[in-house]
Amino acid sequence: MTEYKMFQGCTIGNRIPFLEASARMVFDKLGIKTSEGPFACCPDPVGFNSVDHTSWLAMGARNLTIAEAEEKDIISLCNGCFQTLKLVNKELSHDEHEREKINKILGEVGKEFKGTINVKHFVEVLHEVGEEKIKESIKNDLSGLKVACHTGCHYNRPSEIVQTDDPLKPVKLREIVAATGATPVDYDEEVLCCGAGVGNTEEEPAMQILANKLSSAMNAGAEAIIVNCPACFQQFDTNQKKAEKQTGNSYGLPVLYVTELLALAFGMKPDDMGIKFHRTRPKDLLEKHNLA
Repeated sequence: MTEYKMFQGCTIGNRIPFLEASARMVFDKLGIKTSEGPFACCPDPVGFNSVDHTSWLAMGARNLTIAEAEEKDIISLCNGCFQTLKLVNKELSHDEHEREKINKILGEVGKEFKGTINVKHFVEVLHEVGEEKIKESIKNDLSGLKVACHTGCHYNRPSEIVQTDDPLKPVKLREIVAATGATPVDYDEEVLCCGAGVGNTEEEPAMQILANKLSSAMNAGAEAIIVNCPACFQQFDTNQKKAEKQTGNSYGLPVLYVTELLALAFGMKPDDMGIKFHRTRPKDLLEKHNLA
């Protein structure tokens, strides 16, 4: 059986650990074996990389060497971590000059990047497990539940390198959701940014982007948003009130990580995975579909 090194990232571990709880429940149920590693920050694929590319490469490479030492691929629970580690792995594997420079830095801590492992997004791994395996574990049929899927920007871009999905029409998250019996709705804003990154510099446009996403999903009949990125989760879950205040609209659209959706379908209790810690309360949704 393949064993992956789990890379949860800073955001999940420090701010929303209940997402890790649902992931572990689902991985155990589906036979996805993981182990821990002394990883550090990935680091951030946008801001950090823009400020100091060499340090970004070195920190990312140091994380990769931990998995290389055990000859295990990395499974990432976070879009940003996935993008960083995937891009660092690619660049250093194909650029001898950069690899030599980074390995000189890593040599100071007794590490050497070799480029011998792969980095996978957890949605890729779930999709590889397959629809039939997922269906075998379902105890709560989610037929009748309509949801809006949001994969996030870093999941499949830059597409020529990460190659996780169709960048213009991603299907893997939708197919995983559909395996639970839930129906992914089509909505105009599906592949657009949630605005989380914009919010680091300008809150007003970030909230407008979020409001546009929420309105589009709700107009399509969605009862919840399904995400696979912790930054996107926080944008949809934590900032809905800000978007409501700015636009004067009322949303209250629950947000579920795809592993939370799967865990609920597998018969696991909301309290056991910490859904009570969501800011946008999904109580009515859970009761409506007999999941409470």
